[in-house]
Amino acid sequence: MDGEHQQQPVLPKREVKGIRPWMRPTLLQRRRRAAPPPFFVRSKGNRREKRTRAHYMLGLALVNKQNLAEGIKALEKSLELGRGAHPASYMVEEIWQEFSKAKYIEWESLSRKRASQLDKLKITCKETLRNYTKFGNPDADEPEEQLNEVEEVFRKAAKTDTPTDVPDHLCCKITLDIFRDPVITPSGVTYERAVLLDHLQTVGKFDPVTRVALEPHQLVPNLAIKEAVHAFLSEHGWAYKIR
Repeated sequence: MDGEHQQQPVLPKREVKGIRPWMRPTLLQRRRRAAPPPFFVRSKGNRREKRTRAHYMLGLALVNKQNLAEGIKALEKSLELGRGAHPASYMVEEIWQEFSKAKYIEWESLSRKRASQLDKLKITCKETLRNYTKFGNPDADEPEEQLNEVEEVFRKAAKTDTPTDVPDHLCCKITLDIFRDPVITPSGVTYERAVLLDHLQTVGKFDPVTRVALEPHQLVPNLAIKEAVHAFLSEHGWAYKIR
């Protein structure tokens, strides 16, 4: 009987190297560490969306204040962030619409200035040519051939600002609009990313042209076409105009 009530010896607690007993986390602390983050902790995706919207609103404000250069930069940054988060979202389309409007307004302003400068320069060149021809011979005829050549030179110079058709290879086969974010499929066909993703989700997971099975992860950015589009738009700002 005496042995049954004998107090068991208290064994010393084993200490983890570098951690004292009073440094061990309590049960509440362990539960807090294991618990999921509260709802108000924003994820990386939400932070990206917030930045996207912030740049977008900043761009709109700057464009409305006629600060086109800075407004376009903000909208372009917003477009870049939006494409990285949700390339097929309505927000990306909305940003592109405003970005295109701003770029077209910028092109119109620059185009008018260039046209005015070219006209002044053309008039000056023709007058100089006439004066040179009549120098020492006031009765000389108009140098029609040389004047026509001058006219042709300035006509070609103004051709860049004359709207025409966008080359077919720079346009999506579904929308027929100039590419914004082109991707290429394993079949070798290039499409607008957002439009193709929408097709895969709503119509079916197959290539719209070749009808070959296609999954979203198989899409690869077509950097060559993207660079070609960028170069074309840099020289032909009128192509930003929304149909």
